Amino acid sequence: MRVRAFLFAILLCLTSSCMFGQAAAAGSEAAASPDDIRKLFDVMQIRNQMKLVMQQISQQIRSLERDQVRKQQPNVTDQDFAKFDAISDEVMKNLSVEGLLDDMIPVYQKHLNKSDVNAMVGFYSTPTGQKILREMPAMTTEGMQAMQPHLKQMIEEANAELEKRVKEEMQQKKQGDAAKPNTVKN
Repeated sequence: MRVRAFLFAILLCLTSSCMFGQAAAAGSEAAASPDDIRKLFDVMQIRNQMKLVMQQISQQIRSLERDQVRKQQPNVTDQDFAKFDAISDEVMKNLSVEGLLDDMIPVYQKHLNKSDVNAMVGFYSTPTGQKILREMPAMTTEGMQAMQPHLKQMIEEANAELEKRVKEEMQQKKQGDAAKPNTVKN
């Protein structure tokens, strides 16, 4: 499950910068209202994009987790995985996209002013902007697939290093405990 959270955070960062663009708000320009940001979200079809990305992330993570679990617990059955999948599906089903979007509005207001939002709405209303929005899910999926072997290797190396350090720490603790004199108090 730590793998899932880690990868979800990575993908959220990647998709946020790719899908939403980056811009800094000028201090003297009019602030974007929550309605301005919602309009941007609508034009960019963010709700659908987020749902698709979350499904794709879930599938990618599920694949990585299965590999990790099989290595650590070779006796795990397909029935066990079906139970894990059901739990994961329930968690994903209860995840509120609207709530996530509401959480993002202040962030967009902090970084984008009204003219930024209007320019983005204008761009994403064009055929090129709409093409980017249509292609983004496929680009995200293919990007995750391309990154999966590298991420898998990074996770395996991080897990191995963590296990090594835990073993070393435990060994040092045992040695420290063994070096302490046994004193009995009356």
